[in-house]
Amino acid sequence: MKVLVLGGGAREHAITWSFSKSKSITGLFVAPGNAGTSDIAENLPDIDPCNSEMVVACCKQHEIDFVFVGPEAPLAAGVVDALHAAGIKAIGPHKQAAMLESSKAFSKNFMLKYNIPTASAIEIDSPKEFEKEINARKGKIVIKKSGLAAGKGVLESDDKEKLLAFGLDILKSDKLLIEEFLEGWEVTIFTLSDGKDYIILPPCADFKKAHDDDKGPNTGGMGAICPVPSLTSQMLDRIKKEIIEPTFKGMEKEGLCYKGIIYFGLMITTQGPKLLEYNVRFGDPEAQALIPLIQSDFGDLCEAIVMENIKSFPLKISKDTAICVVIAAGGYPGEYKKGAPVHYFPRFKEKYVVIFHASTLLDEENNIITNGGRCFSVVGLGADIITANKNAYVAAEEVYFKESFYRRDIGKKFFERG
Repeated sequence: MKVLVLGGGAREHAITWSFSKSKSITGLFVAPGNAGTSDIAENLPDIDPCNSEMVVACCKQHEIDFVFVGPEAPLAAGVVDALHAAGIKAIGPHKQAAMLESSKAFSKNFMLKYNIPTASAIEIDSPKEFEKEINARKGKIVIKKSGLAAGKGVLESDDKEKLLAFGLDILKSDKLLIEEFLEGWEVTIFTLSDGKDYIILPPCADFKKAHDDDKGPNTGGMGAICPVPSLTSQMLDRIKKEIIEPTFKGMEKEGLCYKGIIYFGLMITTQGPKLLEYNVRFGDPEAQALIPLIQSDFGDLCEAIVMENIKSFPLKISKDTAICVVIAAGGYPGEYKKGAPVHYFPRFKEKYVVIFHASTLLDEENNIITNGGRCFSVVGLGADIITANKNAYVAAEEVYFKESFYRRDIGKKFFERG
């Protein structure tokens, strides 16, 4: 089986790494890939994942059996629709279903229609209406860009000046939502769907703020843990009954079912679980913590999705805990420099540590250099959260490039809660 993974981040490196261990894979390609994926697959750096014609032509050239779409942008662009039209199997939603992520307004209306617990919200597309609404409100509120924003289109604040500046900038090119601010703690649930049935994967939690103690601006994610020790089986049952099951029933009614991943971003409040957002793919960095815990053959797992056999698939999950620490370029998520050489890149036993590349390239002398904001995901594994945390940070200290930084508290807020 020949597989093409679309994307070039740490999530895609994790997916490719898992495919590389599969006994069913005879060819493995990544477009565009990164310095890490080049060690285990053939990178196709000239392929634009959002260019459907280019992707289809690439699949035909390399006789690809199926495509695993990593990031959200190609899904929103309709690359899966084009693949299906060409008779090529894919893991990921069609363009209409991708609107559950690509349009916050669409997804909020879906939640309300199917009585899924969520924050109250209003949709706004007028600067005048927005200013009036902000000036009339008191306390902390949430503003969300309706379209895709790589995890950085959200502001939580009670500072009207910041809210106005953030929202008015969004309204230059998109709609936005003003949402009720929910208090609690966040958790992510991933489900794997074959279009008819689904299975639930272990819960994850990511750390969105740039700095320790959840301070600083929102990012695409600075770390993650899996599983989440404080999520009880009783709460998971509520999430399934009140949020996951109504979502799949609603998707079936709306013709939105597909073969792939559905991400439920949740806030656990004193009133119970509430849905913050859907994603239609693995989250990053949650995937980097989750995927190393999947002990089943990843190729066989994906084939079960494609062949609509997911319900009977014998999924095996490690009992270990994983903690992912993202190493970023100085200045991220604001301005940052590219092209920094990575001075030392250690090797660890995969039993304890796995390191995934994100924004990296190989220079002309085959040295690793940085090429973006989030550059590496260092994943520590252990029998418990404390051991996993220790392994992650021992490894994170060994990965260095100029002005690099990382949060030093990933997972710690769950130590006592767990």
